[in-house]
Amino acid sequence: MNVLLLYPLFPKSFWSFEKLLDLIDRKVMLPPLGLVTVAAILPQEWNFKLVDRNVRDVTEAEWEWAEVVIMSAMIVQKQDMLDMIKECKRRGKLSAVGGPYPTALSHEVLEVGADFLILDEGEMTLPMFVEAVNKGEKSGVFRAKNGEKPDVTTTPVPRFDLLQLDAYNEMSVQFSRGCPFQCEFCDIIVLYGRKPRTKNPEQLLAELQCLYDLGWRRTIFMVDDNFIGNKRNVKLFLKQLQPWMVKHGYPFSFATEASVDLANDQELLDMMVACNFGAVFLGIETPDEESLALTQKFQNTRDSLSESVEKIAKSGVRVMAGFIIGFDGEKKGAGQRIVNFVEKTAIPTALFSMLQALPDTALWHRLAKENRLRDQSVLTAGSQTSLMNYIPTRPLEDIATEYIQAFWDLYDPEKFLDRTYRHFLMLGEATYPNKENSTKKKIEWVTIRALFVICWRQGLVRKTRFKFWGNLIGMIRQNPGGLSSYLSTCALAEHFVDYRIIVRREIEAQLADFLALEAKAKLNPVVLNETVEAEPAKEEAVA
Repeated sequence: MNVLLLYPLFPKSFWSFEKLLDLIDRKVMLPPLGLVTVAAILPQEWNFKLVDRNVRDVTEAEWEWAEVVIMSAMIVQKQDMLDMIKECKRRGKLSAVGGPYPTALSHEVLEVGADFLILDEGEMTLPMFVEAVNKGEKSGVFRAKNGEKPDVTTTPVPRFDLLQLDAYNEMSVQFSRGCPFQCEFCDIIVLYGRKPRTKNPEQLLAELQCLYDLGWRRTIFMVDDNFIGNKRNVKLFLKQLQPWMVKHGYPFSFATEASVDLANDQELLDMMVACNFGAVFLGIETPDEESLALTQKFQNTRDSLSESVEKIAKSGVRVMAGFIIGFDGEKKGAGQRIVNFVEKTAIPTALFSMLQALPDTALWHRLAKENRLRDQSVLTAGSQTSLMNYIPTRPLEDIATEYIQAFWDLYDPEKFLDRTYRHFLMLGEATYPNKENSTKKKIEWVTIRALFVICWRQGLVRKTRFKFWGNLIGMIRQNPGGLSSYLSTCALAEHFVDYRIIVRREIEAQLADFLALEAKAKLNPVVLNETVEAEPAKEEAVA
């Protein structure tokens, strides 16, 4: 069986970092971990080719070679997945789709002609697909029975060898699935459950060894949605990871996502730093405690959020964070309060978006009952350039205006450089704790070129010139060990300076369309409400 593994395009977003990738001559930030895991689970006597459309397009020879095309996508990739399903249909190729998007909105991929739907987690449903293919079946929908979740300790080492490694800025591995918390807007607990399931330490070390043997020597992102969901197992893993890192000369640095209660476990923080974890993404969402309680993110209300951020940073782990505007009952000025919090805590990278109701989440079901969902055909989860897909409790115009202004302020070049500098002073020497034992890495020409470009743009061309050189001198004096990581973070400004313009343009255009529709609705109320009324009916049909 000749299997073409096809990964759909991502639209430009906060995390796409095109300008940064151009500087360092990479194509994409992260690889399609799901597809290389799928390749490892499928029969190994099958033949595989992988094409990440974010790296390159499929050749005619590859289309001709393929007997079946397998795709995986998140909701943000929906449009290109739908286009590729149609292309398979046009070429007479069988298509099989899976991942979060088809699992959440299976009717959409069926409507355009997907042949096989491999839903839920692949360890459960890929064997069903293989059995169907061996029987000669040409279509089928495969789901786990009664919401059953697989034992991830049986998951094989992903087929990293199928990737074009030099195209990616970071590599990705997964230690756990699921999260113990119950945030109303989160689809992770819908997809993977609230009981975190982890791989065993030896299993993940085998994945790291595979990457090491393939020559990987850069950052690895632990893609767990909450790396510390099972703290006991995480500590068992880190206890074995640390000597492995020593033995191999600290070949990788790590980044991951975690809940903010990481700040309460100093032992865990110290273990992460000892294993070369350099950054963590925290879902802070908002400094408004009332909104956190309403959305059931109670873990963020138990301790001071600003003190938690400071404690993590002073332990030596750079903090990235996510923020959301648009919660029910939210008071005016929420956007500015988020900006004030980010400035106070000196978080350099703050992902900011308007709340979206994702399919099958508690928020989705509540809003459906309240008849507040808007047209779901425009749902683009993960994008910062889309209006909310539901009717909020305060005027949408107010929320969108605050969002635009806050995004603009957060990524003012001078403010971004100032936050980055203050954050790295908090990190101190712990930003690179293993420099004496670390494998000496060859400095590539592309790195030198990137440094010159950053110095030219931020140190000479822009209004940041005085702050850039002053901060750089300060870093050399006070935290020379963190200089490389500091400059890498400064380079992110190359993306944000352009992206905030895109956010403002797109949101203002959508808001203008919405206000025009609202004006028409005053003459004919059905116009504004018709998409809201259509959605529950569509959801019933799917159920």
